[in-house]
Amino acid sequence: MVIDSLKNAWNVADLRKKIGYTLLMFLIFRIGAHVPIPFIDPTTLKSMLGSGGMFDFMDTLSGGSFKRMSVFALSITPYITASIILQLLTIVLPSLERLAKEGDYGRKKITQYTRYSTVVLGFIQAFGLTYGIRSALSIPSPAMRWPIYILVALVLTAGTAFLMWLGEAITEKGIGNGISLIIFAGIVSRIPSAITSLWAMLKVNEINVFSIIGLTLIVVFITAGVIYVQEGQRRVSVQYAKRVVGRRVYGGQSSHIPLKVNQAGVIPVIFAISLLAFPQTIGTWIPNSGFARFVTTWFSMNGSITSIPYMLIYGVLIIFFTYFYTAITFNPIEVAENLKKYGGFIPGLRPGRPTAEYLSKILSRITLAGGLFLALIAVLPTLVIGLTGLKNIYFGGTSLLIVVGVALETMKQIESQLMSRHYQGFMK
Repeated sequence: MVIDSLKNAWNVADLRKKIGYTLLMFLIFRIGAHVPIPFIDPTTLKSMLGSGGMFDFMDTLSGGSFKRMSVFALSITPYITASIILQLLTIVLPSLERLAKEGDYGRKKITQYTRYSTVVLGFIQAFGLTYGIRSALSIPSPAMRWPIYILVALVLTAGTAFLMWLGEAITEKGIGNGISLIIFAGIVSRIPSAITSLWAMLKVNEINVFSIIGLTLIVVFITAGVIYVQEGQRRVSVQYAKRVVGRRVYGGQSSHIPLKVNQAGVIPVIFAISLLAFPQTIGTWIPNSGFARFVTTWFSMNGSITSIPYMLIYGVLIIFFTYFYTAITFNPIEVAENLKKYGGFIPGLRPGRPTAEYLSKILSRITLAGGLFLALIAVLPTLVIGLTGLKNIYFGGTSLLIVVGVALETMKQIESQLMSRHYQGFMK
């Protein structure tokens, strides 16, 4: 049972320390989510941001920090955007490509560049957001306007930089991927308030019991589908030739290469969200402009037919990033060369280039299936809003996808550490 496995995990001193450290970082994150930025007027801010659309989802990802406009209002999105840019540049620029192949040193340098880029992008986004909500700032005199704008932007940037450090600290000293876990913690923290809102809407007959039952069934369906796809894989059979080294015989056994249907995990969804947040942010800078009205009407999740362009762009971005991130994390040529080096081959195929082409063909097909599934789950909120009328509740197939995906990956890490200590793990 899961409870027994958790007890076993807690009984391992090293693992208990890592879990405790991760929970401590979560506590710090939740405390920071309630620390407001200076000079903010909460009442005016609430009327400006309203409810529905991308703002609600950004608020969900940040654990409520966005609509409170706390020091963590930008969440970790500038870091994710910086990571996207650096990974794209790694493919385009030969110098970065060489650096990425230099092992641990190269990874450290790219991580350093990502941190610098996060601070720069964070300040740009923070200043734009500050300017967009300028009417919600309590400014004592006109002369103090720009100094206060800069101060608020610096506070928001510092919050993002601190979250970046928090995520890296969890990855290094805790359990799981720290950046993903911060997003996970933000989404999970919103569940109690979502349930409370549903109950309040039910009491005033704004929704009926059948809508809640339908919503619950959709949640169960999505959860089961996410687990099924996340764990799904295509196993490519591999045979190893016998080798005689001295008096010992090596090889001769068969194995397989597990190609996951969703090799990229939840990263494509997070990447797509980060890019789509920009038009909404820019719209806050010029709230009464034609661009802001266009974004609100045609580029947001409002449950009407005008959401179709948003859903199409969202789905295409997810499929693109699914292929992009899979290409970064799995190199068929490198795998084929390693198989050839250790005497392995796929039955019926010659080692080297034919093997690499075969793996690329299989990976392309299953990646398309994984990308289409991610895109379908991501656009479900808009469909659910339209079908159930739950306009004041952000139901997220995307949120559920991130939560389930991150939980599975974290459980696998705990499982591997338990297995290395001869304990029974989570997966049975």
